[in-house]
Amino acid sequence: MRLLAIAGLQTSPVFGDPGATLQRMGERVARTRAVAPGVQLVVFPELHLPAPHPLLERHRGRPAELAVDVPGPLTERLGEIAREHGVWLVPGTVYERGEGDLIHNTCLVFAPDGELAASYRKVFPWRPHEPCAPGDRFTTFDIPDVGRIGLSICYDGSFPETCRQLAWMGAEVVLQPTLTTTSDRSQELVTARANAIFNQLYLVSLNSGAPAALGRSVIVDPEGLVRLEAGAGEELLTDTLDLDAVTRVREHGTAGVSRIWDQAQRSLDPPSFRTR
Repeated sequence: MRLLAIAGLQTSPVFGDPGATLQRMGERVARTRAVAPGVQLVVFPELHLPAPHPLLERHRGRPAELAVDVPGPLTERLGEIAREHGVWLVPGTVYERGEGDLIHNTCLVFAPDGELAASYRKVFPWRPHEPCAPGDRFTTFDIPDVGRIGLSICYDGSFPETCRQLAWMGAEVVLQPTLTTTSDRSQELVTARANAIFNQLYLVSLNSGAPAALGRSVIVDPEGLVRLEAGAGEELLTDTLDLDAVTRVREHGTAGVSRIWDQAQRSLDPPSFRTR
């Protein structure tokens, strides 16, 4: 069996204090390992480390003021946390300095040996509210003897192209760090299930908890069934994903009948359709 023991921390940062938030992240990873010793991967919400203030507060900090270099001192410290606790660490997203004056909303992944294993720049920033520049490619990474993991960030989930492309790239699980403070969280839960169903993969939509955001993080299985759904406040979600279930559902169908992914693969060279 290909099992992935995952822990998602639906939590808030130390508002306005990235340094304190980083320190607390290390403490929280240690505590998570104590609670769930077998955990392999730990994930935090979108923009957790920049520690912006809540939506309606005045001084939230500008992305350019909070941006960091990748790689740089922050990634070195995050690598140390991953290595110290022997986990795959997805510390949410950061504001990354890009080329020229560009700032990206970037998801980072660190392997248990502390190496920066993957970096993904959000392709679909939340327009017109999010000033970050979009990335130009989708990203996956491999966990040896387990499977391939895809990266998505918050509003990316509103665009079916994101999960579909990650699935074409071999992803069996999509991690989606999120920071949703607005009333459309209910719609996001629908899209999370839909993306899982359409691509027959696991989807982990991890939102910040109150007071940073609205919570309601979910882990959805390859048939679109919600395995876990958090409340609004701070919460630790733990689950063990059986990636062989992705193979089963894709081969035998959702509910044993709908072989969506198999048909999509067979349609790579579609027949010519006549139009009138």
